[in-house]
Amino acid sequence: MRFQLLGPLALADGPDTVVLQPSKPANLLAALLLNANSTVSAGYLQRAVWGEEQPATAKAALQTCVLRLRRLFAKHGVTGTAIEAVPGGYRIVAGPPTLDLLAYRDQVRRATAMDHDPEAELYTLRDALSLWQGALLANVRSAVLHRDEVPRLAEERLRVVERVCDLLLGLGRCGEALVDLWTATRVYPGHERFHEQLIEALYRSGRQSQALAEYRRVKDFLREELGVDPSPSLRRLELSILRGEELGPVGQAALAASAPGQAAPGQAAPVVAASGEAVGSGSASGAVVSRVVRGETVPQPDAETPGSEPAPAPGPDPVPAPDPATIPTPVTAPALTSAPAPVAAPAPAPVTVPPGAATGAPSAAGACAPSADAGVGPVPGVPHFTGRAAEAEAMAARLTAPPPTGPADHRALAVVVSGAPGIGKSALAQHVARQVGDAFPAGRLLVRMTRADGEPRTADEVAAALADALGATGEGRALLILDDVVDADQVRPLLTPGGPPGTGPGLAVVVTSRMGLGGLIATHGGWVQRLTAFTEAESYGLLLAALGAERVEAEPEAAHRLTAVCGHFPAALRILTARLLTRPGLRLADAVDWLGDDPLARLTLTDSPGHSVTGLFDRALDRLDPRLSQAFTHLAQGPPELLADGGPEHEGPVPEAVREQLADAGLLEDGPPGPYRIHGLLRAHVRRTARIRDRRTEKV
Repeated sequence: MRFQLLGPLALADGPDTVVLQPSKPANLLAALLLNANSTVSAGYLQRAVWGEEQPATAKAALQTCVLRLRRLFAKHGVTGTAIEAVPGGYRIVAGPPTLDLLAYRDQVRRATAMDHDPEAELYTLRDALSLWQGALLANVRSAVLHRDEVPRLAEERLRVVERVCDLLLGLGRCGEALVDLWTATRVYPGHERFHEQLIEALYRSGRQSQALAEYRRVKDFLREELGVDPSPSLRRLELSILRGEELGPVGQAALAASAPGQAAPGQAAPVVAASGEAVGSGSASGAVVSRVVRGETVPQPDAETPGSEPAPAPGPDPVPAPDPATIPTPVTAPALTSAPAPVAAPAPAPVTVPPGAATGAPSAAGACAPSADAGVGPVPGVPHFTGRAAEAEAMAARLTAPPPTGPADHRALAVVVSGAPGIGKSALAQHVARQVGDAFPAGRLLVRMTRADGEPRTADEVAAALADALGATGEGRALLILDDVVDADQVRPLLTPGGPPGTGPGLAVVVTSRMGLGGLIATHGGWVQRLTAFTEAESYGLLLAALGAERVEAEPEAAHRLTAVCGHFPAALRILTARLLTRPGLRLADAVDWLGDDPLARLTLTDSPGHSVTGLFDRALDRLDPRLSQAFTHLAQGPPELLADGGPEHEGPVPEAVREQLADAGLLEDGPPGPYRIHGLLRAHVRRTARIRDRRTEKV
């Protein structure tokens, strides 16, 4: 049994998770877990449970809450963790295996010791960030905890997100950094370090005009909202961009200075602005904002003298920060008490052009090379995995079978997992890979075959990255997941006899793709697992695993109706459960009406717009050949009979070859009725997109 604090307060046992309902015992449990292994005074616990104005019976009621928690532990089989009464208060004993907060801090501490290996540190920090599961303590109604504890945890996470982005920039993987930084800068508009990283990533990617536009945006925000100018480091970066100077690589010394839990000598910890944004201690804005919060008069720095910096002032007491879960996971030690030093842009090198003269885009040495974006890492876990029992068992048996003998005994391909976008291919592959870990002593690697911007990686690029990654693995068999393969040609060179460079005999490979990859199977053999939508029982099981049995079984009929509105589509169900977890007070019956009014608009995460059903479908349709996309739009807008072999006479038949290609791309499902059908959500999305397009082109 494991306690989950990094999100809604919950009890987890393997795939089964119970999200606690808002209550006084939940407040008490959260207060104890936030201070695990330490004595928490009865007075503080009473304030955490009832607030500053406590009832006269608070002391006796606290003992009653403790008894209720102990009964809850017994009901759910919690062993090895108990609430102990100690002189002056209570204590709960936990460790990294039983509390996600401690596991997160332990991961961060281990990553900090890997500063000699940026790749290993990056993967470890991303693993740590994956433990954050949504809005922090969303189901805990304690003003004291949200005032005193949540900002501290938010700062811990912000520090790690900053470090991850610094590592990505240092490794030349600007495309990955941009994905995280676009959202981070919008959620935390006053956090200058995120803006500095974003501007640097854009410039290093050759997007000079966008970098300057982003600088102007943050400059306007700081002046209008806080009445201050950007920090000297931001102004120096702007000057380098205007001159078209090469920034040079992000130095290891700068990366080390930004490590979580470390601060450069002589630098103070960051302050938190009135709006909740953490401000890097190394920038002028940190001192300026701290003085603004206290109401002091702040002299404006001279915009033309980048070296000028106001004298630092001691920071104010922290105030609540925005929910840390709204920063996307790029990807668990005692509390971190010191802030990372921001990585300042290098000072402009002397130039021979007149001041302010632009010399063009950054040179190749300062740009991010696509080949540096390796996309190879350890296989992550899949939270709340459920369903697919038969498929998982069959895949595990296939992967752990002895390698075949004969002339093709070194041919690598074993399993192709295909299906529609959002059907759960990657989740199944990762879940099975972690199940069969003992059979692969040389390790298991996830290889992302497309970049964050959707562009496919070349086989040569992937082979080079694999050679580096597999060179550090142990002896024996290895397992690769080639995730989101675009077509057979992208992966064929990796599946030649002998496998990719650095692999040994008996290599097992799982390929996930929206395409059927029949040509690959014909030339290389292997076994195909084609996924379809969940059954009704699997959909209900996902709600149980994600939302907890107490909430779902209290309204079983409404739960079944919710799964039907989602069309039993795994991606839609995942987004739905994430939204419901952040709204623990919403009844499932009310959620049915709320979702049914406009399912496509509401099956999205407001803090992470990229996680949406409409975005998923749009990205899939963008990959199609324009003629196929036009044919699919025609099919989705027309009657179901269009999918039949003959088609209605007035419409004309859609050629079977076109329908086969659309089925191979995962956009058409097997019937009935007829040989093919279109999933209800996908059909609704195409029709909705067409209506919006038509309205935009109407004459007024």
